[in-house]
Amino acid sequence: MPDQKHILDAIGNTPLVELRRIVPKGSGRVFAKLESANPTGSMKDRLARTLIERAAAAGFLPPGGTVVEYTAGTTGISLAFVARALGYKTHFAFSDAFSDEKRRTMRAYGAEITDVPSDNKKITKELIQAMIAKAGEISRRPGHWWADQLKNEDGAAGYFGLGEEVWRQTDGKIDALVHTVSTAHSIHGMSRALKREKRDLLVFAVEPEESAVLSGKPPGSHKIEGIGLGFLPPLWKPDEVSEVLTVSTDEAKAMARRLAREEAIFAGTSTGANIVAALRVAERLGAGATVVTLIVDSGLRYLSTDVFGEP
Repeated sequence: MPDQKHILDAIGNTPLVELRRIVPKGSGRVFAKLESANPTGSMKDRLARTLIERAAAAGFLPPGGTVVEYTAGTTGISLAFVARALGYKTHFAFSDAFSDEKRRTMRAYGAEITDVPSDNKKITKELIQAMIAKAGEISRRPGHWWADQLKNEDGAAGYFGLGEEVWRQTDGKIDALVHTVSTAHSIHGMSRALKREKRDLLVFAVEPEESAVLSGKPPGSHKIEGIGLGFLPPLWKPDEVSEVLTVSTDEAKAMARRLAREEAIFAGTSTGANIVAALRVAERLGAGATVVTLIVDSGLRYLSTDVFGEP
């Protein structure tokens, strides 16, 4: 029998697929990294493994200890998965603003959840800050370690491999990277790895139109889960991106539906925002250009929301 690999070895090396039907003629080619092929169906598996393994190696997370985090669900699921695989427990600050599938999946991995109620399921600056405060409170218990993704300097390193994979899979033929911003770890980690190979790479950050704080506008409420904190992420580096683009919640939801029906790619609303922005960039750059973005997670996490209801 061949050597048996650990479940965590299944993270990464995800497919890169070309969008065939929704890219207008005359535009550049658009490729999407299928991060829904990771074990939990999300790119955040990469982040979670890096954060937990480094915390354990540094002695911050004791054997059998508890990983604490505030989460919109996706990072929580990945942290719960990695923690369970390595023998740790998890406790998350979560909210009813996010899909019930995420709550159930975290619990399936054995996570304890403390709820922070939202204002009519709106994602706002106040909600995110309340979740952060609750996670900080929980983390003060003995044997608990707070991942604190927004301020954790190890976060970007979790995505270096993602950038390296994109470089190999495109044979170095990439002109622009397009990606949504939450903590900013994924866009910075990917772009830093890619810019080691191509210094003039164009990097486009994407945020909700209704809460375009990266663009210098006031915070607002939106319903694109997993992005748009309503304030500047502490580790956000604006000089590392070429431009910030905005996409509305309605545009993101509509594109998530189009992706399933026209490209057979089942994904959530942050992916929808990625694709909307990537198509704009591809049109701007024109034929001959190559644009890469991410399929962030699976649409299975959003079946209880209105994203895939009848239009």
